[in-house]
Amino acid sequence: MKKYKFIGSRVVKTGVAVLVTSFICQWMGWPAVFAVITAIVTIEPTVSDSIKKGIIRLPASAIGSAYAVFFISVFGNSPITYTAAAVFTIITCYKLKLHSGLLVATLTSVAMIEVIHGNFLIAFFIRLGTTSIGLLVSTAVNMFILPPNYSNSILMNIHSLLKATGEELLDVSTKMVHEASTYTNEATLQKSFSQVKRNLDKTDVLIQFQNEEGKYHRLNEKEKKLFEEEKEKISALRLIHYHIGNLINTPLVDLSWTKEESANILATVEALAESMIYPDRYNKIKHQEEIHKLMEHFWISKRNATNEKENENPTFFTAEIIILYELLSIYKLVEKLLGESNTFKK
Repeated sequence: MKKYKFIGSRVVKTGVAVLVTSFICQWMGWPAVFAVITAIVTIEPTVSDSIKKGIIRLPASAIGSAYAVFFISVFGNSPITYTAAAVFTIITCYKLKLHSGLLVATLTSVAMIEVIHGNFLIAFFIRLGTTSIGLLVSTAVNMFILPPNYSNSILMNIHSLLKATGEELLDVSTKMVHEASTYTNEATLQKSFSQVKRNLDKTDVLIQFQNEEGKYHRLNEKEKKLFEEEKEKISALRLIHYHIGNLINTPLVDLSWTKEESANILATVEALAESMIYPDRYNKIKHQEEIHKLMEHFWISKRNATNEKENENPTFFTAEIIILYELLSIYKLVEKLLGESNTFKK
C-alpha cells in the first residue's frame, strides 16, 4: 500500500515536470525532447539528490552536445558519427567522474545528431538551454509538488522490524530447546536473519533520504522529535539484531543448566519475544522482573565457570554466559524501545 503511494507520487511529479518543460520549450520554439529527457531522469527520491545530480548532468550534457556537434560537422549524419559521439561522451564523463550524468549525456548526444542540420554553435547553446529548463523544472516540481516525506514509511518499518526480530528470537528459543545436532531449521533461521538485515538497511536509506530532505523542507518541533526517536529506535533494533546473530552462532550443545533452569530461561526468552511481537502488551514491571531473573542466572553461571576448572586456563566465556549476556543486552534494548515512548502503543 505504501509502495503504491510512493510510486504514484513519483509518476505524478514526472508527468507534471514533462508537461511544464515541454510547454516552456514549445513557447520558446526549442526542441522539447532533450529537456523532457533531462526532466524525467532528474526526478529523484529527494530534492537534495535532484540538485546534486542536476549539477553533474548539466556539464555532462554539455560534453555530449559538444561531441555531437563536432562529429556531425566532420562526418555528417553517418554511423561513425553516432559511434564516436557515444564513445567519446562516455569516456570523457567517466574520466571527469560525471557518473550521474553519463547516461543522459550519451542518450542526448546521439539524439542530437538527427536534429542538427546547420548552425552548429546555435544548436549547441539551444541544447544547453533545454537541459537547464529540464533541470530547473524537475527540481522545482520535486520541491513543491508532493514533496518527499519518508517519516511514515520509517515508522511502519520500525513496527514491522520489531515484530520480525521478536519472531527471530522465538526461532532462537526453538533452537535452544533442541541440541544443535538435532536442530534442522538452521538454514531457515539464517535466511530470516538476513531478511531482517536487508530491511534494516532499507530503513537506513529512508532515514538518510529524510535527513537530506530536511535541508529543504524544515521539520517542525514535533516532526523533528519524532524523526530523532525513529533514528534511535532503528539504532536499537540494529543492536538487537546483532545480539540475536550472536545467539544464532553460539553453540548450544552440552549446556550445564538443569531442566528447571532451562525452562525458566526459555520462559524469559518467550516473554521477551512476545513483548516485541505484541508491544501493546509490554509490562515494564514484569519486564524488569525478568531482567532480575536473568541476572541471577548470569552471576551463577559466571561463578560456576570460574570455579569449575582450577587450572591455568579456566573457561570464563561459556555458552551459558554468552547466551545470558546476549539476552540481557536484548532485554535492556527492548526496555529502551518500549519503555521510554508511546510509539508502539495502540
